Amino acid sequence: MGDLWIGNVEESTTDDEIREFLCRYGFPPYDSIQRVTGTGEHPAAVVTFDSIEPHVLRTFQPRIHNMFWKNRTLVVQVVPERNET
Repeated sequence: MGDLWIGNVEESTTDDEIREFLCRYGFPPYDSIQRVTGTGEHPAAVVTFDSIEPHVLRTFQPRIHNMFWKNRTLVVQVVPERNET
């Protein structure tokens, strides 16, 4: 399972728009999405891919990191693996 942090997402962007955007740049459809509002200035989304490992996501991440989309520059990072026991 791999998680991708997409920061500085335009607040009005829908989950479907994020899915379409990612698929346009070669990502598979994500399995779940969680919105992170923070202080409201730089909303983010964490998308989870159940069958994709983080090392695979790292090969896709440069395709959209620092991309200008919907009047914002995206900050995209692969979330480090968590050891949940």
